[in-house]
Amino acid sequence: MSLLSTIGRLALTRFVPTLLVAGFAFAIPAHADGDVLARVNGKDITKAEVDMAMDVFADQLGQVPEDQRQTMVVDALVDMHVMADAAKAAGIANNDKFKSRMVFLEAQALRNTYVETQIQGAVTDEEIKARYDKDIAGYTAPEEVHARHILVKTEDEANKVLADLAAGGDFAAIAKERSLDPGSKDNGGDLGFFAKGQMVPEFEAVAFTLAPGEMSKTPVKTQFGYHIIKVEEKRTQPVPTLDDVRDQVVQMVQRDKYQDALKKMRASATIERLDVPALTTAEPAPDAPAK
Repeated sequence: MSLLSTIGRLALTRFVPTLLVAGFAFAIPAHADGDVLARVNGKDITKAEVDMAMDVFADQLGQVPEDQRQTMVVDALVDMHVMADAAKAAGIANNDKFKSRMVFLEAQALRNTYVETQIQGAVTDEEIKARYDKDIAGYTAPEEVHARHILVKTEDEANKVLADLAAGGDFAAIAKERSLDPGSKDNGGDLGFFAKGQMVPEFEAVAFTLAPGEMSKTPVKTQFGYHIIKVEEKRTQPVPTLDDVRDQVVQMVQRDKYQDALKKMRASATIERLDVPALTTAEPAPDAPAK
């Protein structure tokens, strides 16, 4: 057996127990996709079942070569169905623990499907645009600074750099030669644009007070050493377009719709909290996961 095959089998042995716990054998209808990939005791394992398993366990499968994933999942589902049939033959379907688990799994599957189809899937372009417009109306674009710096180890070195610059030295050339910052020295110390909160406080406290073309008159000490800072330009950060932030806006709309829907459902439901009576009218937990 090749090393790759061995690794694949080891990954599969870790993957199978998770599939078994998930209860796939009881939750997915046959022929949902029309493509039968395997058959166990006359029962079809469909592409829809395999696709769902691959989606649910995408994180684990990320470590498996792509061309091996479907084969591994089908293998795992075959094993699961074999054991499920053995469980039925042993009368497990009449076991109280199994029945309790099925009540939970059914409620979970119904809830997840409702969230996906009736809440997440019901978000409209109009709702997305309205939420974007609302948030942008109250948005103040932050100021950004485009700066360069030269980082050295000691204050004496920094003062020597300042003297060389005062004598007409080129900032970018000195940065390339003497700066200790590996991320910017090759670009002449160029840090690009940054907003407040992106640099260490001591650095940005000086950078945002300098005018374009101005350089710090004394070394700026931070945890990294001593900096000479030169501001190239300032600007107001461009306002993000809807396309820029669409995914985040969709998530916020989905979250709000979820919370509103759940609040209404709880208000119309008969809920008794027998464990903690004081929580009978408690608000729903925010941002509950869909799975």
